[in-house]
Amino acid sequence: MDEESARNGQVDNIPTNGSASEQRHHVAKRIVSPAEVEVARRKRPTEDEWLLNRPVPPIPKAKAPELGEFIHTDPWRVMRIQGEFVYGFNALADVGAGVAVFGSARIKPDHPHYDAARALGAKLADAGFAVITGGGPGIMAAANQGARDAGGLSIGCNIELPFEQAPNPYTNLSINFRYFFVRKTMFVKYSEGFVIFPGGFGTLDELFEALTLVQTQKIHRFPIILYSSAYWAGLIDWIKETQLSEGVISPEDLNLLIVTDSIDEIRDIMVDCYNTRCWSTWKRSEGAKLDADPPGAPATAADPAKADAQ
Repeated sequence: MDEESARNGQVDNIPTNGSASEQRHHVAKRIVSPAEVEVARRKRPTEDEWLLNRPVPPIPKAKAPELGEFIHTDPWRVMRIQGEFVYGFNALADVGAGVAVFGSARIKPDHPHYDAARALGAKLADAGFAVITGGGPGIMAAANQGARDAGGLSIGCNIELPFEQAPNPYTNLSINFRYFFVRKTMFVKYSEGFVIFPGGFGTLDELFEALTLVQTQKIHRFPIILYSSAYWAGLIDWIKETQLSEGVISPEDLNLLIVTDSIDEIRDIMVDCYNTRCWSTWKRSEGAKLDADPPGAPATAADPAKADAQ
């Protein structure tokens, strides 16, 4: 070993004679001092440094929007979605039995449907159910008002919309969401059934999503009640005369879809389904009118391979 190698901490142990393969198995080694290891370690930022330090504008300025661009990227958006799920689950974790009520935000307080929704909210609260709505005006406000006035749990799951839907003042638990699909999850997870009052596209969206979840067995024994037979008659006729006759749905898909004009019947249906898993309720359903196979008895169906609502 020469003097220069010694100063660099190198040990030259490669033989000058022998085969090429023998020489390849001998590598020059460098002995690194502890002080050098410490210096190298200090050059790598710690996780705390990554967290606490950030880029700054080249010249002092109070606002730098370009530094916040990362919050509009998909990875950050996924974290925000996850946080919204956690927020919703935390807020609703201790909800017991709940019923979700949907309907038009455009129904005014002097409309008969408003009075019916408010009466239903009170009856559901008296029966021990929390009333869950989209938190907005119209039918949602009416159901929340009835539940609150009856001393019940009145929940509003509001949504961020371009035209700024303001929460109605009749909730005692109000939750705001950015994402429709997170909000929809809360409706389904914390409800024992849906009541659908007359409404527009948003109301139809909730109706058909619930029917799809029943059809695909994602939710079970879940009553879906349409209030106002006059309003829903055209839709029910189309489902039966077009979808059913074309064979794209089965009669069993309508087993827990019920049309009624009675607020008392809605309350009774929710109580029956909670206590007996809808054993009596299905007999009043649109599926029963079509001689559908009863829920829970697929062996008697025309196609024994079918399960509930298949």
